[in-house]
Amino acid sequence: MKPIVAAVVGPTAVGKTKLGVQLAQKFNGEVISGDSMQIYRTMDIGTAKVTEEEMQGVPHHMIDIKDPQQDFSAAEFQKRVQSLIYEIHERGKLPVLVGGTGLYIQATLFNFEFTEEKKDETIMKRLEEEAAVHGPVYMYERLERLDPDQAAKVHPNNSRRVLRALEIYETTGKKMSEQKAAESSDSSFTPFLIGLEMDRERLYERINTRVDQMMEEGLLDEVHRLYQAGLKDAQSMKAIGYKELIPYLEGDVDLQEAVDLLKRNSRRYAKRQYTYFKNKLDVHWYEVTPENYEHKFQTIFADLAGMIDKSGES
Repeated sequence: MKPIVAAVVGPTAVGKTKLGVQLAQKFNGEVISGDSMQIYRTMDIGTAKVTEEEMQGVPHHMIDIKDPQQDFSAAEFQKRVQSLIYEIHERGKLPVLVGGTGLYIQATLFNFEFTEEKKDETIMKRLEEEAAVHGPVYMYERLERLDPDQAAKVHPNNSRRVLRALEIYETTGKKMSEQKAAESSDSSFTPFLIGLEMDRERLYERINTRVDQMMEEGLLDEVHRLYQAGLKDAQSMKAIGYKELIPYLEGDVDLQEAVDLLKRNSRRYAKRQYTYFKNKLDVHWYEVTPENYEHKFQTIFADLAGMIDKSGES
């Protein structure tokens, strides 16, 4: 029998952490973080990392497994978490995957095959020189001609991804869209995806409040410490919550501007999370409010219990 996996998804600040812990408590489970940033040690405030108190004694995995200077990929996440799911299942417990990083969760549950193409530095250098001469729009239009499906997924100003797609095409003769990730129609697991959604305005208020709370808890000091450690260009520091405060530390903007940008980027990220989960995955959606969490959670518990019972019968 395939392991059952309860996956809690949705935008930032909607209440996923709380539900994940309660699911694990009710169904004898263990939580696996599905967040691409909570893997980093010492990056606690900006990632809204689950605290010991919030864990309530429930085992949590995929938290604090990397140093901030280390890179991490969806492929590595997939490999680690798929192994964890089997381990938790073999202990007779329910794996509860909780997070908002859509690609990571989709790749894990539906067996993406990631390409291992190495960069051809000579071709990449030439493409970078062409981009410097002709500009990003010119390079993006070339990608549109060669690989329109991949171009549709990339913003014209995201030169790094545009050039990488062109480099793969020139190196291999294959389109990046065809080899980036192949989704299996089947899963190695029996996933039950639980999506939490909230009225957009209320969610945005919660996001703004969370940013203010992060600042009060010392987010600026956290970012400053990492910046002082020479990690400005690390993959981890490209995350929302960190990259917005660097211009302030370098004297380019005032603190209020930096905080306002952080709030705006967080709201935009929440919107992208909604779009990803609604377009890419078969999610059971539940609309929550701060007032109805407990009532709505009871509905979710009943639905998950029904699915587990049904799986046991089949």
